[in-house]
Amino acid sequence: MKDERLVARDGPQGDEPAVEAALRPATFAEFLGQERVRERLALAVAAARARGEPLDHVLLAGPPGLGKTTLAHILARELGVPITVTSGPAIEKPGDLAAILSNLTRGEVLFIDEVHRLSHSVEEVLYPAMEDFAIDIVLGRGPSARTLRMELPRFTLVAATTRAGALTGPLRDRFGIIERMEFYTEAELDAIVRRAAGVLGVALDPAGAAEIARRGRGTARVANRLLRRLRDFAQVRAAGRIDGPVAAEGCRLHDVDALGLDGADRRLLRLMAENYAGGPVGLGTLAAALGEEEETIEDVMEPYLLQTGFLQRTPRGRVLSPRAWAHLGLPPPLPAADPASDASADGQAGGAQPLPLL
Repeated sequence: MKDERLVARDGPQGDEPAVEAALRPATFAEFLGQERVRERLALAVAAARARGEPLDHVLLAGPPGLGKTTLAHILARELGVPITVTSGPAIEKPGDLAAILSNLTRGEVLFIDEVHRLSHSVEEVLYPAMEDFAIDIVLGRGPSARTLRMELPRFTLVAATTRAGALTGPLRDRFGIIERMEFYTEAELDAIVRRAAGVLGVALDPAGAAEIARRGRGTARVANRLLRRLRDFAQVRAAGRIDGPVAAEGCRLHDVDALGLDGADRRLLRLMAENYAGGPVGLGTLAAALGEEEETIEDVMEPYLLQTGFLQRTPRGRVLSPRAWAHLGLPPPLPAADPASDASADGQAGGAQPLPLL
């Protein structure tokens, strides 16, 4: 089901990698939005270069599609150093991480995406590497085993996570720079889409850009992907120009409504409304009913639904908000009567008699 979504986490297909590379900003000056984050990172880079030192380790947190990977590449480019890219799930054993670390050069950026998915044993190797720039290698087994400490060049770890709360305290504390990235405003997405249209050579008028920005879910990746799909739509059905009506019609074709919700989002909301009276519903129950992975719901669908006020998280599970009921065009359920208050009211109305004395 993920593959059908315009907002899926899966990487681009076909010739899309080249398009993604063309749209990705290469410098801080080209990166639009996230102004405070960008300003602080640019300041840290300038200071590190002036001192001739590697940059402190950087943690970038936030929902998918906000530019964490792009910022990691920009940091490496602005520092003038190479970058090695990997991800938490790809590093299965401590030896895998040791092999990566031993091949780094001084000042090099190591980018680990989804760092919260590192195993505990791998984290244990990462701690001394980040703090002391050394790793401990165990040689042999049993009583004859001995530990050899291997020095590493001073590198910069840039890690990205969609779940900052899932990071262990010892790992989080070893980052010198921690930045939280937020959803983009419509004005920022408008500027991002206009820049992308210029790179792609797409005829995009202001009304078309505003329509895409409004439906971009506050996410640069989604807005750019929607622009590429509308480019195809306009080329075949609208002489290649994307104006307001063309953008709206193309979004309807791709099942993206005026607020940026797609078919999967609406299925989630409707399932909660029709099958569970709006909740509370547990994440595992929703995943099983939708045929989605829990991680997809929690990392891809929920952040925007929570941000826009359609969903609420409670200790008992997910609950639909009044705004979600209105968006679905359904009346919210009546509040359940309190049995205790009903019993009290019945007693007062019926003039409850005291029990006879025995």
